[in-house]
Amino acid sequence: MTTEDKPSLEARSRGQDFRQALAQEQPLQIAGTVNAYCALMAQKAGFNAIYLSGAGVANASYGMPDLGMTALDDVLIDVIRITQICDLPLLVDIDTGWDDIKQTIEYMTAAGAAAVHLEDQVPRKRCGHRPNKQIISTVEMEERIRTAVAAKTDPEFMVMARTDALANEGITATLERAQAYVAAGAEAIFIEAVTEISQYKTFSDALSVPILANMTEFGMTPLSSLEQLQQQGVNMALYPLTAFRAMNQAAANVYTQLRADGTQAALLAKLQDRETLYDYLNYHAYEQDLDQAAKKDE
Repeated sequence: MTTEDKPSLEARSRGQDFRQALAQEQPLQIAGTVNAYCALMAQKAGFNAIYLSGAGVANASYGMPDLGMTALDDVLIDVIRITQICDLPLLVDIDTGWDDIKQTIEYMTAAGAAAVHLEDQVPRKRCGHRPNKQIISTVEMEERIRTAVAAKTDPEFMVMARTDALANEGITATLERAQAYVAAGAEAIFIEAVTEISQYKTFSDALSVPILANMTEFGMTPLSSLEQLQQQGVNMALYPLTAFRAMNQAAANVYTQLRADGTQAALLAKLQDRETLYDYLNYHAYEQDLDQAAKKDE
């Protein structure tokens, strides 16, 4: 499919695409994609939904840590790049919603995002698996959620609430928060930094909305299989930066060896070849369009 063949973002509801994927696959595997090319690779691998991480944008696009240092425009440009080239429904990390939550929801929807998650940390947030997180009050978070839901221009667009309260307040208080967030309009709940897989069951039993499990590596949450998550009532399994971590390590190894050897000859077997790259990009179809346009100009 060439760019001319793609439907406009207004031609269908991306939110509906996300909800359909969630209905058809339980738990729904959501692959983290830090850029448009990663999105194409995830699509070809068979995933039905993808994710843009706030940490991924900060780290990959700006070379900065995940400490609330990026803004709406910084994330939005990566959203647009992904949704313009990949049809999979995209869940986007919007941190705390930034300065104007209404504007954030409107812009994300217009850019082709299918869903967002909004968290209950202070604006200068921290990575969910780091210490010393500061959490806003339940009342403040309820207002964030109500503002986000009221701003929806597509009723199928999903507003998910993420709570980081577990590390600070314990499971009982966090569950009370989650229930309040659902009452305020949250359509799914993301419980960050779970330390025992059984904790998901507490939330899934008590809540009437889908539950997301963050399967990020090297964090507080034990990595679990889809079967294990399903047994705990989890509806979505998120892998926010798995591919990014692999890419980083591969790149670091390549740079080190290239610098030491002065040639990439020993690296060729580890590299994606040109034809594989072209296959992911549908390169030949674009080139064919270019050739046809050139003929018309003759």
